[in-house]
Amino acid sequence: MVTQSVTLHLPEKVMRRAREAADALQHPLEDVLTALLNAALPDVDDAPPEMRAELAEMTWLNSSTLWEIARSSMSGSQQEKLAYLSDIQTQRPLTQAEQAQLETLRCEYGRATLRKARAYALLSLRSGKPLLTEN
Repeated sequence: MVTQSVTLHLPEKVMRRAREAADALQHPLEDVLTALLNAALPDVDDAPPEMRAELAEMTWLNSSTLWEIARSSMSGSQQEKLAYLSDIQTQRPLTQAEQAQLETLRCEYGRATLRKARAYALLSLRSGKPLLTEN
């Protein structure tokens, strides 16, 4: 991995928190800041091309908006149609129109899941604790 140097001018409060985290973790400050940047700036190379900018922009959304995204879901009618078409597909071949609708719904489900996952990741990072762990 190629590394580059950068000079940052950070507020004292941010530097204090970063140093405290580095001390608590017993890691160099540079490693802590690098890990934070890695977590905050998503690697979107595996995301669908049409979603890459949206996922990256989520980093700058406020927590309230992120919670809305995290708690969002497909509409009830979309969920019912997705379940119905998935079930029908096991019983008979779908028509071209049904197949197209199923693919559209699956894509929307996937996009919604990626948005939710990104929102939860950012909220976890901001709170300093995992939000989706088993008790």
